[in-house]
Amino acid sequence: MSASTSVKREPDQVFNMFGVKDAEKSFRLEFIDKNRGRPLFLIRFEQLKNIKLNEFLEMVPEYIVKVSAENAKFKYYILGDARILLFGIASDDELGSPLPNIDAAIGRLHDEALKKNQFDFDFGVGRTQCNYISDIDEIFAELDRSAMKNLKDNLVRWSWTYLNRANDYFATEEANAVIQPIIHYDIRKQTYSMKGGEVFVGGQLYQSYFELMSDIPDDQDLNRIELLILEKLVMACREAPGLLKFNISPQTLLDTFDSAEKAYRFKELLTRQKLAPDNIRLELIEKPYEEKETKLKDVCRYFWQFGISFAADDFGVKSQSHQVVLDLGEMIKEFKLDPISFKFKAEEDHTKFLDNLAFIDYCIRLADNREAIITAEAVDDFDTLRFLIAHQVYHFQANMFCGKMAIHEYKSLYKEMQDLPESAVNDILGNQETFIQQKEIGNIYKLARQLKLY
Repeated sequence: MSASTSVKREPDQVFNMFGVKDAEKSFRLEFIDKNRGRPLFLIRFEQLKNIKLNEFLEMVPEYIVKVSAENAKFKYYILGDARILLFGIASDDELGSPLPNIDAAIGRLHDEALKKNQFDFDFGVGRTQCNYISDIDEIFAELDRSAMKNLKDNLVRWSWTYLNRANDYFATEEANAVIQPIIHYDIRKQTYSMKGGEVFVGGQLYQSYFELMSDIPDDQDLNRIELLILEKLVMACREAPGLLKFNISPQTLLDTFDSAEKAYRFKELLTRQKLAPDNIRLELIEKPYEEKETKLKDVCRYFWQFGISFAADDFGVKSQSHQVVLDLGEMIKEFKLDPISFKFKAEEDHTKFLDNLAFIDYCIRLADNREAIITAEAVDDFDTLRFLIAHQVYHFQANMFCGKMAIHEYKSLYKEMQDLPESAVNDILGNQETFIQQKEIGNIYKLARQLKLY
């Protein structure tokens, strides 16, 4: 049962129970009964991935050696497999050297492996001052229970570590949020005005935000992180005018706001930031969700009673958001049209053109029934803009008018980006020379003033 290993200190021993008859009984006898009166540690490893078991078992004693007294000696006892592995440690030092910090040793191994993207595992550490009174089963049960509890505590702590990283990301003094403005065409006044926009993570940290999100394991609480981002964006929008829209998944709403009290807390956050709930719209992004006892409609109604409305994001012919629209009814105040619904031109594909024309008419009827608006996304050319207006779509996200801007810039320019005459827009976007100028300047309202069209 005893075996030598490549661990640096020669006297250290490894007792490997793999393949031994009555392995668990042998593990308890060797680990507990033969070490009565000595402090014992039991490490519970779970879900060992991307490394061979024998390689991992050589690493563990090496890391324990790093945090131990120079002449300390240990015996190691092993039971299980890569799914669940019990790793017992007993002092073999008659001199009574200080005990090693097992948590720190295994924690270092865990962190270094993740940082280098080498392998992964979960762990928990149990410990007891082994005595002569308790029997073997009692001592083992206590070690196993405390190791399991520590493992669960670690899983919670690690999940919050990712949240803390997200917190750190947003903790800078600069409000790293940007807004993609929404432009509204007023058919009566024949003018274009900025009415608000979609708020999201931006600034120079936009790329590192994606790195942060892609770094978070799939089994972590992504909904909690999504909520954290929503809160931070709301805070970045303090005193911002116009309609502010925030993306959120239906599942996050269901999981996080399962009571009216929690929705009220969100409303209070808006109030503290001097934001009117009537000017807040939650865009329900197209992600699958699972309803259990709480229904999405009931959760959304908590917000609705405070004046917060909803948008169906990426609404298209084959979109899953149709179900959300049916469920939420009057609470949907905006349909965000997928570009595919208006990009086809008659001369390119007549059938698709007619299909999408019919879909736009369908959206208009839906919007009229709910007193809602239709917003066309990714409007990048003058022909599409004119096509939309001709078919009674009057709200759009259009980089032709202005691109994404920082929240502080949006606040300062909001009043200046109103009531631009249609004639000025036609002059600028309809002329190749001024259209190139507009691309360089990036704000059609500024260029119109420079050209004295406004």
